[in-house]
Amino acid sequence: MSEVQSTFRLQPGDPAPEFQLPEPGGEIYSLSELKGEQGLLVVFACNHCPFVIHLAEAVGKLAEEVASKGVNTVAIMSNDVTNYPDDHPKLMGPFAADYGWAFPYLYDENQEVAKAWSAACTPDFFLLNSRGLLFYAGQFDGSRPKKGGEVTGVDMRNAIDSLIAGEDFPQNPFPSSGCNIKWKDGNEPPYFG
Repeated sequence: MSEVQSTFRLQPGDPAPEFQLPEPGGEIYSLSELKGEQGLLVVFACNHCPFVIHLAEAVGKLAEEVASKGVNTVAIMSNDVTNYPDDHPKLMGPFAADYGWAFPYLYDENQEVAKAWSAACTPDFFLLNSRGLLFYAGQFDGSRPKKGGEVTGVDMRNAIDSLIAGEDFPQNPFPSSGCNIKWKDGNEPPYFG
């Protein structure tokens, strides 16, 4: 399990790239319709990554908490499912149910959304304001599967609190880290590697 960090190519204040992606059941969601009154938490995730599994239950609980404050959540799975069948769309729904994800878990089959967002790892977190501008990109908290530590979501909680309070975006966030996104052969973006 090699650890890869977020790229920080999207900067606070940048507009988030629009998308339209399906859930495995076929329902299509767009970025613009997913935003809550205060914003949207976008998580690039997958089913098999130990870094995602380490945080998955806490992400589900946080999403439930912040939904009542006007911040919605969506997860996007961009991995190559031919070479990583544990991430297959037919397994995404059961994974989400196991960890209490009551938000959409979308499939980026051609990996164009991950590229547009410069996502590099699973999980990779992006918090948008109500206008769809990036407010925070960085880690959920400092815990990691092999390092241990309690999963608190403190970094993300602080960012969401600052967003809702109308404060400035967090300065010098620590990058998220996890397994690299599993790119299809020949599909690796120039920022990766």
